[in-house]
Amino acid sequence: MNYVSTRGNGGITTAAGAIKQGLASDGGLFMPEKLPLLDSQMMEKLSEMEYPERAATVLSMFLDDYTYEELLADCREAYGESRFPGGAAPCSAVGSRMRILELWHGPTAAFKDMALQIMPRLFVRALKKTGEKKTALILVATSGDTGKAALEGYKDVEGVKIAVYYPVHGVSRVQQLQMVTQEGNNVQVYAVKGNFDDAQTGVKKIFSDAEQINAAAERGYFFSSANSINWGRLAPQIVYYISAYCDLAASGDIKYGEKVDICVPTGNFGNIFAAYIAKKMGLPVGKLICASNKNNILTDFLSTGTYDRNRSFYTTMSPSMDILISSNLERLLYLVAGSKATAKYMKELSEKGKYTVDSDVYEKIKEDFVGYFCDEEKTSETVDKIYREYGYLSDTHSAVAINAALKYSEETKGEGKIIVASTASPYKFASSVYEAITKTKAPEGPEALEALEKLTGVDIPAPLSGLDRKQIRFDRVIEVSEMPETVRENTR
Repeated sequence: MNYVSTRGNGGITTAAGAIKQGLASDGGLFMPEKLPLLDSQMMEKLSEMEYPERAATVLSMFLDDYTYEELLADCREAYGESRFPGGAAPCSAVGSRMRILELWHGPTAAFKDMALQIMPRLFVRALKKTGEKKTALILVATSGDTGKAALEGYKDVEGVKIAVYYPVHGVSRVQQLQMVTQEGNNVQVYAVKGNFDDAQTGVKKIFSDAEQINAAAERGYFFSSANSINWGRLAPQIVYYISAYCDLAASGDIKYGEKVDICVPTGNFGNIFAAYIAKKMGLPVGKLICASNKNNILTDFLSTGTYDRNRSFYTTMSPSMDILISSNLERLLYLVAGSKATAKYMKELSEKGKYTVDSDVYEKIKEDFVGYFCDEEKTSETVDKIYREYGYLSDTHSAVAINAALKYSEETKGEGKIIVASTASPYKFASSVYEAITKTKAPEGPEALEALEKLTGVDIPAPLSGLDRKQIRFDRVIEVSEMPETVRENTR
């Protein structure tokens, strides 16, 4: 299967080439030339498998220059009991319609583990398959969870260095401690003065800077990414939506062929786009419910067809969604409008900060997507409501999605199941969750985890326990303009 750029001028490459390169040479994102299809027979076979086998089977449909045996070995390592105790992506019932797909039972207690435990293995194989001799420098902009998951996945991986950039005031204390205490001889972490979009734009500029690229190459390095702009990060996310459907059908909660809706808390649009790909492959999905926080740029886009980042930026209690440039929306535009129109929209976004899609494009998008947003007050209310009514402890990002799912359910008056993606352990945002339930100020830092555990009786996940006792290794704060210099430092 070949991969091409969403903007049409990035050439053609293999799956391994797309994973190694990360971003296409024309600035676009890699996409497969065609999407593989699922049929009912395949779905029934998948339902009989454990998660690692499901993942290997689905990934083999996209990564045809990897053998099934390679993928199966990597998936068994990535999704085994030692990394995902009790299973990789279980579903919990909340009420009659909602099924909470818990994606945070991995090494860093966030959904990014579902991709970033397998991606480094795919990446190392890609280096070998493409004959790459240079060292990869993985550049990661993070709004909180990707950074730690990428650091954990790539630490001490041979032939790789990784540098992570996070907004200095844009992550939770737990997220920050996870990153700045990261172990590994090949890792670097920087706090950036600015927001996530500033950090992400800084990384993208480095990727497109020929002088930087050539200088790094002379020193034996090349750049790649671990963000969801890399197909190797996004493809594994397709798996868990298919797996969730299989689990619900196998348990009798739904019938094979019955449509489900999927609701995803959304910032960079990668997670919900993975659900869209699953739908296009043939998974019986009705609406894709795009849930945003106070930074409701995607809600506005789905309501009007205009994407406009010229607006106020808010730092919220769901910081991983504090994003105004949703990179993976470009992939949706490519599938709906084609590469020529996508390149035009992205040029307008770069030059004017906004674009409006053509009316036929907008109508096609509305067939699959609906958008809702949730402000800070409603996010907090939802955390409290779900805990008190159902005994379910939700983090703030998942609460945004639950709020959207409840609104959608009320508006549609339907009875079908809604799979809600739960993207982080509540303990990653313990202060906000504690305050939502108690209406009192939470203790500072890691003490909030202990207070929440005492309040609810829900155990602190092992990866988050004792963070305050770990050595802080990285405390450097930089301007966005200093990011290129950090790259030079890491390629010397």
